[in-house]
Amino acid sequence: MSKEVFMKRYITGMVIMVSVVAVLFFVGCGKKPVEQVKEVTPPTQEVKPEQEVKPVQVPEAPKVEEKPQIKVPSLEDQIKEFESEDIYFDFDRFNLRPEARKILAVKASFLKAHPGLKVRIEGNCDERGTREYNLALGERRAKAAMDYLVFLGISSERISTISYGEERPIDPRHCEEAWSKNRRDHFVILGK
Repeated sequence: MSKEVFMKRYITGMVIMVSVVAVLFFVGCGKKPVEQVKEVTPPTQEVKPEQEVKPVQVPEAPKVEEKPQIKVPSLEDQIKEFESEDIYFDFDRFNLRPEARKILAVKASFLKAHPGLKVRIEGNCDERGTREYNLALGERRAKAAMDYLVFLGISSERISTISYGEERPIDPRHCEEAWSKNRRDHFVILGK
């Protein structure tokens, strides 16, 4: 046999063998028949009149705790709070400290919220210095606070100033602690 004939027979044999394997594979993997399931209905149970039917109990809705009502302070309370906070100054100075600027910003917000109110700024000093000097220094302190409120958007027509100098001390003692309390601007709401 020649090589060519041998190769043709070999290839033909391989093709036949692959075809037989493929046919057997596909025939063997056929679908299995599905069993039909019969629907079974449960037997109905009759309710006899003597049997008591219990109502379904629905759980109670959870109780909602009442939130405490936030009490909005009255205008009088707000005014008292406004007037209770003074700003303080260093010895022989009338420039505003950073904490004084913060307090004045809060006061400006209050005045913006209540445009019908006016404020009087009362400048005060400690007892050191002459009467005339302390009156002038108290006026400069009140003016510094007024200028800052105007800067924050409050009309100057709503603000008045007065200096009491050393005449109205909060603390009458003669020491640095008392003097630091007396170097202040006090705020009074007008037109309540």
